[in-house]
Amino acid sequence: MSRVSKEEVLKKIKNKRKVRFLRHQWWKFRKFMNDLKWRKPKGIDNPMRLRLKGHPPMASVGFRVPKDIRGYHPSGLKPVVVHNVKELSLFNPAEVIVYVGRTVGARKKSEIVAKAKELGFIVANEGGVHA
Repeated sequence: MSRVSKEEVLKKIKNKRKVRFLRHQWWKFRKFMNDLKWRKPKGIDNPMRLRLKGHPPMASVGFRVPKDIRGYHPSGLKPVVVHNVKELSLFNPAEVIVYVGRTVGARKKSEIVAKAKELGFIVANEGGVHA
């Protein structure tokens, strides 16, 4: 994998081909409008499955994010999950954005957030923790 600058990563993330995939005929039925999500069309004559002109696109490999930026946060940093204060020392604050693990309690989470701020990390899910 080649080294990519943060600016290139941000540009690629913003300019990627982003399509919102929705199920076949979602606009026709109220029950689908309240629950917009992708469902693969499986009908034998389904025009969407047959990729006919004038019908919404189906999710496929061609819409995937480029390999060198896959998994990056929109800020251009690589996300890492941290479960204790010791794990913060393994990463460089300029390269990663920190997520506190979901199994970590409030007391330990506040310690991790405080230490991360002190070391210069960005914490993505600090929500409601007063460090």
